[in-house]
Amino acid sequence: MMQVRTGTRRIGHGAPAYFIADIASNHDGDLERAKELIRLAAGAGADAAKFQSFRAEKIVSDYGFSHLGTQVSHQASWKKPVFQVYQEASVPWGWMRELRAECDRAGIDFFSTPYDLEAVEMLDPLVEIFKIGSGDITWPELLRAVAAKGKPVILSTGASELGEVREAVRIIAGINPRICLLQCNTNYTGSRENLRHINLNVLRTYQALFPDAIPGLSDHTGGHLTVLGAVALGAKVIEKHFTDDDSREGPDHRFSITPGAWRAMVGETRELEAALGSTEKIVEENEQETAVIQRRCIRAARPLAAGTTLLRGDLEMLRPAPPDSIPPSRVEEVIGKRIRSPLVRGDYLRWSGLEP
Repeated sequence: MMQVRTGTRRIGHGAPAYFIADIASNHDGDLERAKELIRLAAGAGADAAKFQSFRAEKIVSDYGFSHLGTQVSHQASWKKPVFQVYQEASVPWGWMRELRAECDRAGIDFFSTPYDLEAVEMLDPLVEIFKIGSGDITWPELLRAVAAKGKPVILSTGASELGEVREAVRIIAGINPRICLLQCNTNYTGSRENLRHINLNVLRTYQALFPDAIPGLSDHTGGHLTVLGAVALGAKVIEKHFTDDDSREGPDHRFSITPGAWRAMVGETRELEAALGSTEKIVEENEQETAVIQRRCIRAARPLAAGTTLLRGDLEMLRPAPPDSIPPSRVEEVIGKRIRSPLVRGDYLRWSGLEP
């Protein structure tokens, strides 16, 4: 797994999980509210605030949705036409520099997902990393345009099959190898049932098939159970929607995380990362004393005079095991040797107390 840098942070091997607060449309059309959400995200432990750069006419077909019939999935709860919702949720491009500046002041990274080719060009001077949404995984033009900017690329893979993921990675990596690959389920209903479909074990598949990519999770389930599971499986990037009030009206609030829950999620993840620790198996510092009191060593089973040639019956394996004692695994090397000094019953053997 590689490591990339964005701003002052590292993402990938050897780095803590990188938390992206996806503010998306939760600005509710108010620039000052968007800035406040950035500050709240930073205070709750986010590493980055992400927005979505789309224009309704460049992302959805008004005709297409109006002739699709009944709105489905999470859009079924929308009280306005899809095209109108996208119009109102759009982040004005004129806000972008101010949002970047606010992130700089808050000490977190800023970036946005471009949803058309012009948005890629608009964002390029303002971001140090790009995000590609799940819905555009089959749009090679956009994949190439983003990859060509030479900046790390985060690719979400919701509602896609492995062959489509392979092809998207092939396209991006052929231009730019710095890829973060996020497992994702794009059902935004917030239903607890969605836990059955998040398939965190896909992270294992991604790590096996794309060992140079940085694995992560873009999540829309409630709570942070899936986040902890993903981090335990090696995820280094976590993206979740962020709001200050999940009861507000709007397309994204209902499945977003509030500051208190976000802070708890980050805190528990940091504890989990500490618990995951190293792949090296050693006696840890905090085990040094228990290693003495729990382990056995070779001790005299009866009083032994100096010069005694040791037999198996002269020895027993008992706790504790001081650092200079002889472990039971070396008993065959002890049998047949003579002791230099007398031993009382229960005393432990030392190599220094045996004749060569």
